[in-house]
Amino acid sequence: MSPTEPSLLDDTFALDPVLVERFRTDGHVLVEALATRDEIESFRPLIEHAALDTAWDKRPLEERDTYGKAFLQSFNLWRVDERIARFVLSARFARVAAGLLGVERVRLYHDQALFKEPGGGRTPWHQDQCYWPMDTDRTITMWMPLVDVPVEIGSMTFVTGSHEMGDLRGSAISDASDAEFAALISDRALPTHSYGVLSAGDATFHAGWTIHSAGPNPTDTMRPVMTVIYVADGARVRADLTELQDFDRKVWLGGAGPGEQIDSELNPVLG
Repeated sequence: MSPTEPSLLDDTFALDPVLVERFRTDGHVLVEALATRDEIESFRPLIEHAALDTAWDKRPLEERDTYGKAFLQSFNLWRVDERIARFVLSARFARVAAGLLGVERVRLYHDQALFKEPGGGRTPWHQDQCYWPMDTDRTITMWMPLVDVPVEIGSMTFVTGSHEMGDLRGSAISDASDAEFAALISDRALPTHSYGVLSAGDATFHAGWTIHSAGPNPTDTMRPVMTVIYVADGARVRADLTELQDFDRKVWLGGAGPGEQIDSELNPVLG
């Protein structure tokens, strides 16, 4: 398979019902071999080129704050390259997301490339959904490495069951959020879990309110990860927006206002 002709990724993946139940209970799950190694190899050069070209903060690591040191970020790469759109808009991935959420269909919220550089710092504890302007907790993120993740880096660590706690009012991703959630985890003796070493094409899925973090990258190679965030079809923009949520509303929801249905061209139905 040539790098210029990636797979359509539009077939059906047999999702084990055990994983669906585990996701509902734990708020996170590992789906092994969701994409094949050949499929990942066809997309990786495209995603890497676009991600590194459009990363929003390319300053040297020593000039960035804790959040900036965690990874190079770039967004909505499906709008940059129609070949990458095959990955982001994949019906295979979307059907798994919908199956885990227990909904008929999902819409795209946005994609996000997260490349942890050599020497990059740890990702602080946080909840994703504090940023998101949706009126539903039927949200889910797919986190898929484009290379094998070695033991030195490992995959994300999740706080099991924290998705059922809702909005815990932690800070935006920062040293402050890290300290707040670390204290919460310690005080309540909350269980944590990491899936450790992953192969390229494996994927973890986690709910929007699941507390999670990731370790640093002490190796001399980049850790490229592609994420896709989904929301249940039929969701609306929430009415009581925070400043962070209103910013994301303007960027990711195609101008939809509070109370309006999420259905812009930036948020297509998938699967």
